[in-house]
Amino acid sequence: MSPQDTTELSTTLTVATQKGVDLSFTAVDLTMSLDDFSKRIIDPAVSVLAANIEADALSMVNDVYQTVNNIGSAINMRQMLLAKKLLTDALAPNSPRTLLMNTQDTVDAVDSLKGLFQDSTQIAKQYRDGVMGTTAGFGDIMENTLLGNTTTGTSASVTGYTVNGAVTANGSTSVTVAAGANTFKKGDVFTVAGCNRVHPETKVDTGVLQQFVVTADYAGGAGSLSFAPAIYTTTGRQNVTAGGMPNGAAITKVGGASQIYKPSLAYHEDAFTFASADLVMPDGVDWKARETYDGISMRMIRQYDIVNDKFLCRIDVLYGYKTIRAQLAARILSN
Repeated sequence: MSPQDTTELSTTLTVATQKGVDLSFTAVDLTMSLDDFSKRIIDPAVSVLAANIEADALSMVNDVYQTVNNIGSAINMRQMLLAKKLLTDALAPNSPRTLLMNTQDTVDAVDSLKGLFQDSTQIAKQYRDGVMGTTAGFGDIMENTLLGNTTTGTSASVTGYTVNGAVTANGSTSVTVAAGANTFKKGDVFTVAGCNRVHPETKVDTGVLQQFVVTADYAGGAGSLSFAPAIYTTTGRQNVTAGGMPNGAAITKVGGASQIYKPSLAYHEDAFTFASADLVMPDGVDWKARETYDGISMRMIRQYDIVNDKFLCRIDVLYGYKTIRAQLAARILSN
C-alpha cells in the first residue's frame, strides 16, 4: 500500500459588480392596468439589464485556451466535432454540454447540415425555425447575439518570438520572450514548440501541443508574456510534458496578424460560475421588492417625487462571475 495525499483546491469569487436600470414614470402611467404597465415599462428595462449582465459574463470567453482554428472559413460539422473532442480529451463529463453559437455560425451550420441524414424532428426544427437541432454530442445548441467580434494582436501566426529561458516551474503563468516587434491581445491563443499536453490522468504525452491563452495585452519586444493555464510539469496537476516550455522554442499564434473572428463556445456547465447576492432592502421608501429567479437576485425600489408627481424607480443586480475550469470549454473560431 502506498497512500497518496489528497489536495483540495479553492478559488475566490468576487461578487462586486452592480448593474441596473433607472426608471421614471408618472402617477398617470402607474394608474394604467398592471399588464400594460409591465409590458411597456418594466419588460424593456429588464431586457436591457439582462443583456448587459450577459455581455459582461460572456467576457469569460477570452479565458478559454482550447481552440478550434477555423478562422477564414464557415463552421461545419467537423469543427463542432473537434470542439467536442477537445472537451472529451479534457475529461469533461458528457452531460450537460452546450454549444453557444454566434448568429453567423448558426446560419453556416444549418446551411452545411441541411442535406445530411438526421432525426426528422431535428430537420424540421432547422427548416422551420432556422436554428440548430441537437447534434455533435451537445445536449443544447443555442444562438447568442452577444458573442462579439474579437481582433487578434498584430503578431502573425509565425510570431518570430522564442522562449528566452525554459519555463518548467510548477504554477508558472508567464514566459520571458526574446525581442520581437509585434503585439499580442488578451484572448490570443498560442502554442510553444515541444510543449505538449499530457493525459489528465495517466500523464502520458499526447503528442499534441498544449494551447495557452494570453491573459494580458502585450505591447511587443523582449519581456514577459502572461498566459493560462499555469504550467505544471510534475505532481498530480501535471498538464504538460516534463520539459515545459523549452529554451529557444518557437511561439506560434492561432490566427494571423490583426485577424478578426467571432467565436462560438462549446462548454460543460462546470467550466464557469456566476453568482448574485441579495442587495439590502432600505427603509423609508415608497415601495420595494426583491426576487430570486434561476439563482439571480434582483431588487426593485420605488420612491415618490411629490414635486413632479413622479415615481423614481431603480432595478439592480449585484453579481460576480469567474472561469473555474477552463479546460471544460473550447472556442470555435470561424469566418
